[in-house]
Amino acid sequence: MRRFLNFFLLSVLLAACLSGCKGGSKALLPSVSGKAGEVLVVIDRADWEGAVGNAARELLADECPYLAQREPLYTLVNVTPAGFDSDMFKIHRNVLLFKIDPQIDSAGVFFRKDVWSQPQCVIQVAAYDADGAVELLQKKGSLIVRSIEQAERDRVIRNAMLYEEKSIYESVASEFGGSPHFPMGYKIKKASPDFYWIADDKQYVYQDVFVYRYPAEKDHPFSSANIIRHRNEILKENVPGMFDNTYMTTSVFFTPMIEYLKFRGRDIVQTRGMWEVEGDYMGGPFVSHSFYSPDGKDIIVAEAFVYAPRYDKRQYLRQVESLLYSWEWSQKDQKEEK
Repeated sequence: MRRFLNFFLLSVLLAACLSGCKGGSKALLPSVSGKAGEVLVVIDRADWEGAVGNAARELLADECPYLAQREPLYTLVNVTPAGFDSDMFKIHRNVLLFKIDPQIDSAGVFFRKDVWSQPQCVIQVAAYDADGAVELLQKKGSLIVRSIEQAERDRVIRNAMLYEEKSIYESVASEFGGSPHFPMGYKIKKASPDFYWIADDKQYVYQDVFVYRYPAEKDHPFSSANIIRHRNEILKENVPGMFDNTYMTTSVFFTPMIEYLKFRGRDIVQTRGMWEVEGDYMGGPFVSHSFYSPDGKDIIVAEAFVYAPRYDKRQYLRQVESLLYSWEWSQKDQKEEK
C-alpha cells in the first residue's frame, strides 16, 4: 500500500511538472477509457465490502432523480490497489482512490485532473482508518459528486465544441442572442421567433432541446408555478403529439424540482420533472434552465428532454443536459449583459 501511495504521488508530481512545460502533459497522456457514467473505485476488498464501501455506494450509486425507472447516479466498478497497477485501469475516466492507513501523512480528500489520461477526474480519499474514510465521504460527499458531474459534463461539451454543427448555434443565437453548442447529428426541427426545437432523433431514442422565451413577469418570475404554467402553454402550441388533440405537457404525477444555480456568471433556475403527451402514452424526463435575457425583458428557457422507451435514460439525459451548460451569448449580447 505504501508503494501504491508513493507511485500515485510521483505520478501527480510528474503530471504537474509536465503541465508546466510548453506542449506539456496533454500531448503525452492517452485518452480516457471506461463508459460514460462509470466510476472506478480503488479500494481493498475488505473495505469495499464493509462500511466504507457502503458509504461510497450510498453516495455515488444512489437513485438518480426524475427518471422513469430506478437507475443509479453512477455505475461503480471496484478494483483492488494491486489490480489498479494495470494500465487498463489507470486511464479510466473517473477514479476514486482510497488510501486507508494509520501511517499516512495527512487525511483528506484530494482532487486531481489528468493524472494518467485525459480528460480524467481523479479523487483520492486518504484516512487513518475506515471510520475516518466514512466521515470524509459524508463531509465532502457533495463536492465529490459535483466534481464527477462536472468532469462528465465537460467531456460532452468538449466533444460538442470539437464536432459542432455551427449553423445551429448561429441560427438560434440570431433569434435569442445566444445558444447552446450542438454536435453533429442535431438538426433544427422547428424554428419560429420565440421557439426553437433542435433534435437528435434516432429510431428508438430522442435527445432534443427546446429554446423558447416569454415576457418576464414582475412578481415571482422564477417560481415553480410560473415556470410550469408557461412551459405547458408554449409546448401545447408548439409540440404536437402523433394524434389529433395531443400535445406535450408536464406530468402532474411528479412534482417538479427547482434549483437555483450560478454558472459562468449567469443566474439560472434549473427545473427537473417528467413530461408526457396529453391524450397519449409517451413520456420521459426533462431538465430546463431558465434565465433573464440580457436586457431583462424576457425569460429565456433552454430545455433538454429524452424519449427512450426501450432503454435506461440516465446517460441519454446526462448527455443532452450537458449541452445546456454550453450556452454562450453572442459577442454583441455579452457586451450588453456586462
